[in-house]
Amino acid sequence: MREVKDAVATGGCQCGAVRYALYVAPQGAHVCHCRMCQRATGGLFAALAGAPKADFAWTKGEPGVFASSNLASRPFCRDCGTPLGFTYNRPDAKMYVTIGSLDEPAAAPVEVQFGVESRLPWVKFGEGLKEETTGGWSDEAAAFFAGMNSNQAGEQG
Repeated sequence: MREVKDAVATGGCQCGAVRYALYVAPQGAHVCHCRMCQRATGGLFAALAGAPKADFAWTKGEPGVFASSNLASRPFCRDCGTPLGFTYNRPDAKMYVTIGSLDEPAAAPVEVQFGVESRLPWVKFGEGLKEETTGGWSDEAAAFFAGMNSNQAGEQG
C-alpha cells in the first residue's frame, strides 16, 4: 500500500505546467551569490529553500534539467523558462526550490548567504545574516567544490 503524504509547501512555474510539493517545511533557506547561481537565475543571486529528496515530489509535469556542473543539476520549466530549483548530484543532498516559485515564499525566511565572494559590490541584502564563501564552511565542502567543472558557457569550474 502506498503511503499518502500531505504537502506542507507547494509551488511551481509561471505558466502552471510544472508543480511540486514539499512534505516537510522548507529547510535551509539561503541565497547564493556565486556566478553559477547568478547565471542560472538571471538574477543577482539565487534564493533557495530545500527538503530531503524523499520529502519532495514533482506533482504536475516534468521539468527540464540543466546540469550546470558535474556536481549539480537545475530543474526549470521547459514551457515558460522559470528556474525551479537546484540539487547536488548526491543521494544525501536536499532538493532546493527557488523561494520565489513557492506558493507561500514568506514561509522560507532566508537564514544565510553563500558565495559572498561573488556578491556584486552594490548589492545590499540581508545585512546581519551569516555569510559564507563557496565551500568555506568546512574542509569537506572545500574538497567537494574543488572537483567542480562548470557546464555554463564561458565559465571554468
